[in-house]
Amino acid sequence: MKILVVEDEEKLANILKRGLEEEGYLVDVAYDGEEGEDYAKYVSYDLIILDIMLPKKDGILVCKSLRDEGINVPILMLTAKDSIEDRVKGLDSGADDYLVKPFDFNELFARVRSLLRRESFTKNPKIQVGDLVLDTLTREVWKGDEKLELTPKEYNILEYFMRNPKIVVTRTMLEEKIWDLDFEGSSNVIDVYIRRLRKKIGDKDGKIIETVRGAGYRLTIS
Repeated sequence: MKILVVEDEEKLANILKRGLEEEGYLVDVAYDGEEGEDYAKYVSYDLIILDIMLPKKDGILVCKSLRDEGINVPILMLTAKDSIEDRVKGLDSGADDYLVKPFDFNELFARVRSLLRRESFTKNPKIQVGDLVLDTLTREVWKGDEKLELTPKEYNILEYFMRNPKIVVTRTMLEEKIWDLDFEGSSNVIDVYIRRLRKKIGDKDGKIIETVRGAGYRLTIS
């Protein structure tokens, strides 16, 4: 799951990023409204945490603009004001939920999980390709009767493959979806993760996650 945090308080933004990453999410951070809106328009996110009071463009206008563009990703709005008027403005702009600063991080994580569950229920929360079953709610993966123990990064890579079976997935696509925008690793990092993932799903010969020379990889289970 990939989350965008739009927060101009750098200390809070970094704490949010670190905390969410410890929960297993992939996180990008933008520090003003214009930057956050650009990220949201050109990168596919599963959820956006959006502060109202932002430089350059406030969160209310960013939220309205994204909804006008047809971007319906769940938005959790942060506000420093605990007034009904501010809450109504946020929800009317298209936000799905709000949280008043200062907040307890356990509550933030619970609201994030709730919004992601709500989004998952509009889809099938379980993805099955061949004998691989991935549960997006519990983040568990099974191969037949065997539960696989994957790291958060391995899980995210496998989920991306399973949502795009038989489609060639390039290294660039994986970098954009699985790593944050600050990723500066070599393509070898991706190859290492693919080798680890193949081993865990019992793909010794590369027949499940197939290497497409000069292009990337493809999940070939039928």
